[in-house]
Amino acid sequence: AVVSTQSTGTQGFSTPIDRAFFDVRVINSLAKSNANKTLKGMYESDEREKKKQYRHRVTEIEGEVFTPLIMTTTGDVGKEFKTMLCHLAAKKEKSTGYRYQDCKRYTRLRLSFSMVRSVTLSLGGYRGGKNGDRTTDELYTL
Repeated sequence: AVVSTQSTGTQGFSTPIDRAFFDVRVINSLAKSNANKTLKGMYESDEREKKKQYRHRVTEIEGEVFTPLIMTTTGDVGKEFKTMLCHLAAKKEKSTGYRYQDCKRYTRLRLSFSMVRSVTLSLGGYRGGKNGDRTTDELYTL
């Protein structure tokens, strides 16, 4: 059972000028519809489905990079998600000089807060700050 799905993009993920697009899907691995599937099987089928939906448009038409990011409601992530997290941690390590494991922990923590913020804003809506001109990123900067 799919709990949530959201698409996003960023520039400079793999190279300074490339744009990368991500589609985040949260699945409930404990749902009845997933009872006869292995966790690895769930990740692989959802990643294949997302690639089938978006890869042609993103890579061949727009010339960009597409990565499906699949995770469960319990916090486990799929193969491509793990690869993306490791890549981000390596970039953070290189740019800051911090240890790789600390960068990886920070990346996962930052991602967790971003996802909670996204869900909170989706459910409750954003009503603006005291000044009315602050963005959500400024309100939730770690």
